[in-house]
Amino acid sequence: MSPSITEQRKHVKALLRLHGEVEREVYLDLENSGLIFPEALDAMFEAYRSCGHPSITHKLGWRGYDVILEAEENLRKLINVNGGDIVFTHSGTEANNLAIIGLAKAKPSRKKIVYSAIEHLSVKFPAESLQELGFRVEEVPVDEEGFIDLDKLSNLVDKDTLLVSIAAVNHEIGTIQDLKAVIEIVKDKDPEIIVHTDACDALGRISLDFSKLEVDMASFSSHKVYGPKGAGALYKKEEIELKPILHGQLSSQTLWPGVENVPALAGFAKALEILERNLDAYREKMRKLRDMLIEGAASSLDEVFLNGPRGDKRVPDNVNLSFLRCEGEALTVELSLRGVYVSSGSACTSRILEPSHVLIGIGRPYEMAHGSILMKTSPMHDEEDIRYAVEQIIEAVNRIRSLAPREMK
Repeated sequence: MSPSITEQRKHVKALLRLHGEVEREVYLDLENSGLIFPEALDAMFEAYRSCGHPSITHKLGWRGYDVILEAEENLRKLINVNGGDIVFTHSGTEANNLAIIGLAKAKPSRKKIVYSAIEHLSVKFPAESLQELGFRVEEVPVDEEGFIDLDKLSNLVDKDTLLVSIAAVNHEIGTIQDLKAVIEIVKDKDPEIIVHTDACDALGRISLDFSKLEVDMASFSSHKVYGPKGAGALYKKEEIELKPILHGQLSSQTLWPGVENVPALAGFAKALEILERNLDAYREKMRKLRDMLIEGAASSLDEVFLNGPRGDKRVPDNVNLSFLRCEGEALTVELSLRGVYVSSGSACTSRILEPSHVLIGIGRPYEMAHGSILMKTSPMHDEEDIRYAVEQIIEAVNRIRSLAPREMK
């Protein structure tokens, strides 16, 4: 029998008391829940005070609608696109589901969906759910750095392929895919095949020029660009037909029913504006902090392995390290007690002790996948944060290894 909510809360409060006070707090778990720009938070508060339902034609309704238009305008600037449609959802997960299931409902004559072996679960799971409707799914294998096998991709796509979905950047190991090559291979086989990219971890990290990159659909998430949780977006070319996957009262959009989360979109709009204004400086700062984190841990500990590529093949914020003889979940807890917040394994399965499908997909053995932690730097971190994090990682790993059974040492 499961414990009651009251009992669960008692356990949680006891865990919180165990943490006590720490010298410093460094939040590096941006995969799961991002830091937010203070200006984006201010924009949210202002929207809560002054905005109404965006489809209602009174003053506060028009203010709410203007927030939606501002978010769309700012997103279009960052991805450099004028045409097509922007659909606002409440997360990147919802955007991915709308892209995949909405397309399958609109065009059920084609029955194959192709994606990489290391796609986000919000791509993998909706695609797999369509198998009960007669769709087939195919996974493109990747190499040890997470780059997809382009020859295998070419062999998998055919006249029955509806959709190819390849993330521009992998959310766990930071691999930057050659999306241009992917699109060329797919469209050479059949121009009617739709190419979708989960761009949640690419926006603000790499250049996304959709005036030159002929992607058909792309998904985005507010909290991945230092905006609030509760806002996401799907870009699609105008000629692509999608069917709604949720049904209810429509507001200012036809593909996503219900009232838009105007305060979250206000924060999203502000975060996009700040990013667009500071893009190059932020990338350089994150890259410097990323390398400090990687080298600091690897130079002071043995049996440390970087998961994913190095240098410019990797997005500037991503750090994924495996520590042999050190279980990742134990390290996450130990670091939390020290005020350093990271995630172990896949962000979407952090409470399930299963190895990351991404790390298994790139050929990491189970002991390395189980011993991994994922961290991401941001424009709001500084060198003191990273030095403190490295110091605590070294101490935590050594402590956990010292407690391991003799045969594991």
